[in-house]
Amino acid sequence: MADQPRLSLRALNRATLDRQLLLRRHEMPAQQAIRHLGGLQAQAPLAPYVGLWTRLGGFTTDELSALLSERTVVRAPIMRATVHLADTADFVAFRPLFGPLMAAGLRANYARTLTGADLNALAAQAAGLLVQRPLTRAQLARELAAAWPAAEPMSLAYAVTYLVPVVQVPPRGIWGKNAQATWTTAESWLAEPIGPAKPEAVDALVLRYLAAFGPATVADIQTWSGLTRLREVTDRLELRAYRGPDGAELLDLPDKELPPEDVPAPPRFLPEYDNLLLSHADRRRVIAHEHPVPLWPGNGATQGTLLIDGVWDATWKITVDALTITPFRRLTAAEESAITDESAKLLAFTCPADPTRPIRFVPAELTRAASPSSYHLRWDNSAAGSEGRRNSAGRWLFPRSP
Repeated sequence: MADQPRLSLRALNRATLDRQLLLRRHEMPAQQAIRHLGGLQAQAPLAPYVGLWTRLGGFTTDELSALLSERTVVRAPIMRATVHLADTADFVAFRPLFGPLMAAGLRANYARTLTGADLNALAAQAAGLLVQRPLTRAQLARELAAAWPAAEPMSLAYAVTYLVPVVQVPPRGIWGKNAQATWTTAESWLAEPIGPAKPEAVDALVLRYLAAFGPATVADIQTWSGLTRLREVTDRLELRAYRGPDGAELLDLPDKELPPEDVPAPPRFLPEYDNLLLSHADRRRVIAHEHPVPLWPGNGATQGTLLIDGVWDATWKITVDALTITPFRRLTAAEESAITDESAKLLAFTCPADPTRPIRFVPAELTRAASPSSYHLRWDNSAAGSEGRRNSAGRWLFPRSP
């Protein structure tokens, strides 16, 4: 342990931002960025467009739309059994690793509502239907209900996305389109079999994670992927080891250099569900407070989170009236100016027909919502009732309104 360098939270922050392409915009094709990042979480179908725009110079919506239409990238459940935008070759290689995770998710969520359903027969019938034509879940439920009348029809449809490797087809996920999620089998869409997991695939997946999110603990890798028993994998790989601020072992690729702790981190707009905020068991490297990560419903590209000096310290939302920034703390004049400049770029990207709408900074007090996966903002410009509290580092968790 003595020969393992200890990294501060700030060092981890800057290293992660560097791996996530967020210290500067990179000149690389979108497909290369998607591969490097190990995919982008994409329940909100348009969110990856903002996720790529904030990381890449010269990125256009047409570039990603073309990749989806050409089947070079796909939208499909994979890591954590959630919908991601993934490189097609990566999906074919890595999707078989997640069969046990999908099976566990099916048992946990639908065991009680699939009365009488033979899962093997269900998978076979559904695959046959989806090969004929892509179907929404509602359409699939209607087609399957007659065979298993004791089961809840929509549960049958949801079960299929756990039992069969499937993808969502365009126009879902195409910029400027508003389409229902429509599914087909991955094998028919890609004209390539999704076979059993190859022994080397899990090693490649772990290395891909460390390239995009490291240095990280085994628990971090498991949080991002949803897989377990990954210590067995890291023990056989040649990795570099560090110690984190609390002494935990952090693993990394042996040839990766870390950026200086004092490298500037410009403001960066992140979309809904960005994996930067969701892919570590210990999120303190990018979240220095106790606000739960918001998981907004919708198509994406209209709201998200904002990094200020490398950490999540604000939310943003675009409406027909304005781009509204809601910080969690007082901003300096320099920070507000830099955010305003970046806001103008965001509006030019997302709203090219009306990029001059106002940019507003609205003070707010953050209050917990009933759901641990979301929150709401209580507008309050007075000091009364907004005393807040500080964490052990003296940071305001519920800041005073200015």
